[in-house]
Amino acid sequence: MEVIAFVGPSGSGKSHRAHAVAYDYQADLIIDDGLLIKGSRILAGVSAKEQPTRVGAIKTALFSDPRHAEEVKAQIRALAPSRLLIISTSPEMACKIAEQLELPPPSLFVDITEVATPHEIARAQQIRRQLGKHVIPVPTVEVKSRFKGNFIEPLKTFLRRRSALPGRPKTLWVEQTLVRPTFNLLGHFYISDKVIEQLAAYLVGDGVISHPKVEVGTDNTSGNLTLNIEVAARYGVPWRPYLEAIQLRVKEGLENMTGLTVKAVNITVKHVLL
Repeated sequence: MEVIAFVGPSGSGKSHRAHAVAYDYQADLIIDDGLLIKGSRILAGVSAKEQPTRVGAIKTALFSDPRHAEEVKAQIRALAPSRLLIISTSPEMACKIAEQLELPPPSLFVDITEVATPHEIARAQQIRRQLGKHVIPVPTVEVKSRFKGNFIEPLKTFLRRRSALPGRPKTLWVEQTLVRPTFNLLGHFYISDKVIEQLAAYLVGDGVISHPKVEVGTDNTSGNLTLNIEVAARYGVPWRPYLEAIQLRVKEGLENMTGLTVKAVNITVKHVLL
């Protein structure tokens, strides 16, 4: 099975163009925001857009719930597709979804800028910011039985592609659904860098490694976190295994508690404790 990743920032129009990209690259199935989609049908999964919070939506999109992941894995095994398309906000997220679903790593990454103009991307992001509308790439009849939000609206459109593959039409007729998730209706919430720093410092806690000083960096495109941590280490003890264990503990702990993706945990020993 070959896995292709279609990546781009949140709200840039990936779901809107999912079928066009799947058609171009002859992908049999699409994975988008927790759903497994084939043509105009939802075969398995739970939509991240049904979740009441953004953190819940992220966890759903990443298939963090083992039962959710197993339902989708069972359908993929039964269908045995030759090619599958994963939609994600970053290459790292696509690789994590593939890992959660026990799929091969993506062999090809298609960026949203390859199939949409800067104007189209900016317009999609403006609609997301101002109206909170999201696209589910299946007809409304498929969505109504699953989506519990207050706003559901059919969307029928011709997609004009910038670069269709040879022998394939430059337009594609698709039926999709516009929804407004619960977390958009309730407003916004944010996790401050200070909270991330405090959680990371708590997770560092170790008998050998101590006194952490944490700095948080965020990728403006993907929203992924990079943590730079300065620590003190006790003299006379091999540090490497302790530092590697802390890297893993901080990454897994933050991702489980916040639903955010941690791209890197960089640890520097700045002091020696005698």
